[in-house]
Amino acid sequence: MKMAALYDIHGNLPALHAVLNELEEVAPDLIVIGGDIISGPMPVETLERLFQVKTPVRFIRGNCDREVVTAYDGSPLRPEMSEKGRETTEWVAKQLQSSHRDFLSQLPANSTHSVEGLGEVLFCHATPDSDEEIFTPFTLQNRLDEIFRDVKQNTVICGHTHIQFELEVGHVRILNAGSVGMPYADEPGAYWLLIGPNGHEFRRTSYDVKAAADEIQKSSLPMAQEFAEENVRTVPTAEQAMKVFEKL
Repeated sequence: MKMAALYDIHGNLPALHAVLNELEEVAPDLIVIGGDIISGPMPVETLERLFQVKTPVRFIRGNCDREVVTAYDGSPLRPEMSEKGRETTEWVAKQLQSSHRDFLSQLPANSTHSVEGLGEVLFCHATPDSDEEIFTPFTLQNRLDEIFRDVKQNTVICGHTHIQFELEVGHVRILNAGSVGMPYADEPGAYWLLIGPNGHEFRRTSYDVKAAADEIQKSSLPMAQEFAEENVRTVPTAEQAMKVFEKL
C-alpha cells in the first residue's frame, strides 16, 4: 500500500489543489489528512475540495479543528490563545455550515494503518497523546523518550509544527510530514509525505505562490495580508521556527 500524508493545510486551497494534482500521477492507495485542515483563508472551499477526492481519504483531528468546533458552539476558547489565533478561529467558525461542524467534531485524534514494509503506522496530529504538544529535533532526549514511551508501533507520522523532519526515539521512527499550507522550510511550496513498501519520501510540490498570495489577500480572513506574505509568498525557515518552538 502506498499512502500520502497531507498535514496542516490551513485553508490554503491553491496549495491543496497543487498537491492533489500531483497525487493524480502518484496514485496513492490512501490519503491521510493529518489535521488543522481549515484554519486559514478558504476554510469551506478546502474542506469541500477534500470531500471530492476520489482516492480513499482518512481524516484525523488537529488542535485548530477542535478549536473551531469550540468557537462554533459558542464555548470559551483557551485563555492563553493569542489574539490573532482567537480572531482567526472565530472567523473560520462563522464560515461553516452545521454539516461542516459535525464532520470536524467527530474526527478521531489518531489513526493506525498497516503499510507493507513498515508494519503498523500511527498517524497523530502532534504527539500520540496530544493534538497540541510541541517537539522538534532540538527537543531534549529525555522528553522525547517520555512522549513516545508507550507507543507500540515502529513508525509515527505527525505534523503540527509545519516542519519536515525525521527522528528515532528508541524503536520508534518519527516522521513529520510538514505542512501543505503553511510550511516552515527553505523555500515556499506545499510539503507532504509519501510512504510505502520502499520506505518514505519527503515531498515538496511547487505552485504559483504569487498567484496564490494574491487570491488569499482577496479573502475576508482577518489576517489575510499577513498569511499571504509570511506563509505563502515567503516562508520562515525550519531553523527559525524550531528556535521559536523550543522557547515555548
